Amino acid sequence: MSVQRDKEKPADSAAGSSEEIRLPVDEHIEEEVSASGKRVRARGVYLLPNLITTGALFSGFYAIVAGMNSHFEAAAIAIFVAMVLDGLDGRVARLTDTQSAFGVQYDSLSDMVSFGLAPALVAFSWALKTLGKFGWAIAFLYAACAALRLARFNTQVGTVDKGVFIGLASPTAAAIVASMVWAGHEVEVGPILAVIAALVTAAAGLLMVSNFRYTSFKRLDFKGRVPFVMMLAVILVFSLVTIDPAGVLLTLAVLYTLSGPLLWLWGRFRPTAGGATKSDRANAKDRQ
Repeated sequence: MSVQRDKEKPADSAAGSSEEIRLPVDEHIEEEVSASGKRVRARGVYLLPNLITTGALFSGFYAIVAGMNSHFEAAAIAIFVAMVLDGLDGRVARLTDTQSAFGVQYDSLSDMVSFGLAPALVAFSWALKTLGKFGWAIAFLYAACAALRLARFNTQVGTVDKGVFIGLASPTAAAIVASMVWAGHEVEVGPILAVIAALVTAAAGLLMVSNFRYTSFKRLDFKGRVPFVMMLAVILVFSLVTIDPAGVLLTLAVLYTLSGPLLWLWGRFRPTAGGATKSDRANAKDRQ
């Protein structure tokens, strides 16, 4: 018996060594289209774009923690850092040909934290909490609208013109709320300021789920040549931002936000070749 056990030990050890050592984490396997057009099964995820997305996610999480500890300026800056990183991850993925379905979903979840939950909770910690249940209802309204905006964007990404956004983009809505908190982080919050903050937060949330069209700037050619005056304009904007970052960023965010409704009004009431506006033609059609 002892001899037989000794003979079995090498076989068992050889079998054990031949088995792969696996971590208790499921490996991600994703189907991709290769350069030849064939569908292949790829194992793992791309590091660089997802690392940038993780940085954006961390910035949003940090903004929530900073807001809970009344560090409102740091919280607002963290949201803007998340905006910069969010704009980089997709471009880096396209430049390095590391796009994947995993990255798209991960980026969307990161956006929900950085541009949905973070602005809502920071605004609540700053001013909305003084309004009681009405304040947290406004904060929830903003977060829910951000979730609906991202869900609609994900389902329409293949059917909507890439040159426009349907509804205000969640990073821009977050910029409005964050720059508002940044501009007023040293001001004592009273009932009037709390109501203004609630109206701005609610408006930013509702505009995300509106049908107003906003330019996405995705068709800008950063590789091409531009007029020399364009570089002067960019330098001027950077100079103004350094003087008063919160005020300039809030102004730019508000101007971009108002562009959607103003363009809609212009298109609806602009006289056409026949002299009638779109509103007049719609009323005439209803009378018929």
